[in-house]
Amino acid sequence: MTETPSVLYERRGPVGLITLNRPERLNAMDQAMLADIGDALDRAEADDEAGAIVVSGAGKGFSSGFDLKAQAAETPSGVDEWRPVLRRDFDTVMRFWHSPKPTVAAVHGPAPAGACELAMACDLTVASEDATFGEPELKFGAGIVVMLLPWICGPKVAKEIILTGDDGITARRAYEIGMINRVVAEGRHLDAALEVAGRIAAMDRPLVGQTKRALNRSFELMGMGEALEAALDIDLEIEGEGMETKRLFLDIVREQGLRAAIDWRDQRLKERGG
Repeated sequence: MTETPSVLYERRGPVGLITLNRPERLNAMDQAMLADIGDALDRAEADDEAGAIVVSGAGKGFSSGFDLKAQAAETPSGVDEWRPVLRRDFDTVMRFWHSPKPTVAAVHGPAPAGACELAMACDLTVASEDATFGEPELKFGAGIVVMLLPWICGPKVAKEIILTGDDGITARRAYEIGMINRVVAEGRHLDAALEVAGRIAAMDRPLVGQTKRALNRSFELMGMGEALEAALDIDLEIEGEGMETKRLFLDIVREQGLRAAIDWRDQRLKERGG
């Protein structure tokens, strides 16, 4: 029996389309899937007919983020084991930022945590009305892998979202705070993303690539690269040391499932006044 690929690549006219394809797991990104995303980006960047890249999710949502069930099944221990895991998480997300071709995220349904970071790493983000974003990591004792939010939305908004673990940001709110570019009707996210990507792909390709490089260079000169690496180092300390909350959360995932762990997390925060 042939295994269904976790990531698909095809070309839609002048646009390369990457589809996250684990709908039964809400496109949760485990380490194998992250490698497949890298392979799909390799194909898109090498495709001379593709002038821009769109990434979307199959099924009910864009992605639930990095795969917590996979972490529960095989939990890294200590800094040395966590380092390659977080490095792949970080590097895969940031490939959309650094890609020589413009990247567009087409988001519907849930896009929390690592999925939110991936959507922000794309040059443009189009979301349907039913999309939700956020950074819930602190709620279950984890750190932020790719600390893009302050660079996208500013420090005040970023601190509010991250420190409260807000994972219920609507598409309209995400648009208001500058997290995304457009909000479209439910079911229109992919068509709208392909449309704007097609408009970009119609431009002179070397011109677009060089201009994206110039835009990214502005952020590099402001220290974004160093800041993101420093934040990753802090996340490595957090995960390497191991928060008791994260350990308990993953124990419940193993024994009772992810839904039960989320219920436990929410009840615990409620009892503590959160």
